Amino acid sequence: VSRRAVLSPAVDIFENADEVLVVADVPGATAEGLDVHFDKDQLFIEAKTEPFDGERKPLFREFGAVDYRRIFELAPGIDVEKISADLKSGVLTIHLPKSAALKPRRIQITQG
Repeated sequence: VSRRAVLSPAVDIFENADEVLVVADVPGATAEGLDVHFDKDQLFIEAKTEPFDGERKPLFREFGAVDYRRIFELAPGIDVEKISADLKSGVLTIHLPKSAALKPRRIQITQG
């Protein structure tokens, strides 16, 4: 049984014509400690952080090792094979490309 705190990371979600973009704050997480997966129209974000155990002993600590967990229910139409994610400075960005059927398309008009 773990006594670590489990936090729901703060998230911003954006949408454009080509994709849904999920931007999550996961300070202290590394790529090795992250698990992002998509299953049955649900996006799972899970991460474990490690405590800072450097040469210095903290006199006071406000932020220790935590776990992150958040699940989103997404509408059908995400091209699962093209999902990608990157982590930079504690910010996880997940690209959820829309399938071609959901993308807007211009209809050519012919004059007859």
